[in-house]
Amino acid sequence: MARTTPAPALAPEVAAVPPARRRRDAPSVAAPGPRAARALSNVVLVVVGLCFLLPLGWIVLASLDASATLTVRFPDELTLANFTAVMTPEQTWVPLANAFVLSAGTGLITVVASVLAAYPLSRYRMRFNKPFLYAVLFGTCLPITAMMVPVYSLFVRLSLLDSLAGTTFFMAATSLPMAIWMTKNFMDSVPISLEEAAWTDGASAMTTLRTIVLPLMRPGIAVVFIFVFIQAWGNFFVPFVLLLTPEKQPAAVSIFAFFGQYGSVAYGQLAAYSMLYALPAVGLYVLVSRLSGGSFALAGAVKG
Repeated sequence: MARTTPAPALAPEVAAVPPARRRRDAPSVAAPGPRAARALSNVVLVVVGLCFLLPLGWIVLASLDASATLTVRFPDELTLANFTAVMTPEQTWVPLANAFVLSAGTGLITVVASVLAAYPLSRYRMRFNKPFLYAVLFGTCLPITAMMVPVYSLFVRLSLLDSLAGTTFFMAATSLPMAIWMTKNFMDSVPISLEEAAWTDGASAMTTLRTIVLPLMRPGIAVVFIFVFIQAWGNFFVPFVLLLTPEKQPAAVSIFAFFGQYGSVAYGQLAAYSMLYALPAVGLYVLVSRLSGGSFALAGAVKG
């Protein structure tokens, strides 16, 4: 018989480590080290951050430069002439007021409609729940450019062309599909046991929706409102097609005034107008985030 030689004995500290752990802790040739991966991720984040900061830096510097161009450079002399040139009722204040009316109206209508539509989808199990949600999802995929031709014809027949109210309702309708999905997801996080306790005491479904569900999902409602408001605030195509009078056009459309003929652009005034145009949306986000709170306050709502 062939005689087998015994395997060499391992050192005590190596033998104490299980084989699976020894295989897992072995250095890999293909995988980078933790320091290299961390350095690579930091470099990628810095590059992405610079790509976002470069346009913002140009806007800030060009708004303070009387002879601004497309290049990013520090102005030879800081001046507020661009801001004083654009701060006129016809060029800034009236378009900003129109944009606020359109965006706030769109946000309010969308939030109310999405809450009423999401409540039965979140609280009741019906056969047409999934088909309805898929139909809503399909509505978010329709391109607005393809819808504007029949919408324009419909607005002409209904005498709603050049109407702020009609444009607001149409923008709310286009924002409603995504708002329904978002509102339903927020509403699903509110325990239904809270409503069942109120139903036992004789409260109706609308009463529980108003007094229990909505107060608990205020951060979610704020998120939906900000999402719809920002979309309507930056919407250019719909107001450009449906609003014909310059006195009714929002700021997103009146920005055309800074693009002259033959490619001439007032870069300094355009940058100053862009900063004024962004302030209301940023201010609304800060205000709503302060008032709504950071998270859902559901702990301790139901007694054991």
